[in-house]
Amino acid sequence: MAVKQWEALKYCFCEHVGKEVSLEAEVIYPAEHLPDQPPQVVAHRCSLGFQCALDGRVSCRWAGTNPAVDPFTVE
Repeated sequence: MAVKQWEALKYCFCEHVGKEVSLEAEVIYPAEHLPDQPPQVVAHRCSLGFQCALDGRVSCRWAGTNPAVDPFTVE
């Protein structure tokens, strides 16, 4: 059976929430009987993106509120 999990890729200080956050990717690892398949990245998020989106201010690209933006392609 495939395994889906969130993995921290990068840590940084977010001035919007005033805390250290982790920038994460959701990775799907293939089942053991399909070892030649590479892991797939299916989503990105900030560890405090939900809290950031609820405070009434404009969120950063890591908050995950805009599904059309991949935060790893914009630097």
